[in-house]
Amino acid sequence: MKWAAFLSTAFIIILIILYEWPRMKQKPVKEKLALISLLLIGLLLSMFNLQEMAGPTSWIEALFRPLGEFMER
Repeated sequence: MKWAAFLSTAFIIILIILYEWPRMKQKPVKEKLALISLLLIGLLLSMFNLQEMAGPTSWIEALFRPLGEFMER
């Protein structure tokens, strides 16, 4: 995890919340929760080095390889 990317993302999220919250006061609770949850998902994804992670196809291949070997027997 790169701390600079995480901290800069956290700082940007705080700026977004400070900018948007006065407008969100009149909105329903669902919209406030949606804004916060999307920002938290972005913060969570900034913790991972997504450029270097394997894609979903390699995850599926690793998951089903033992099943394929069992089926070939």
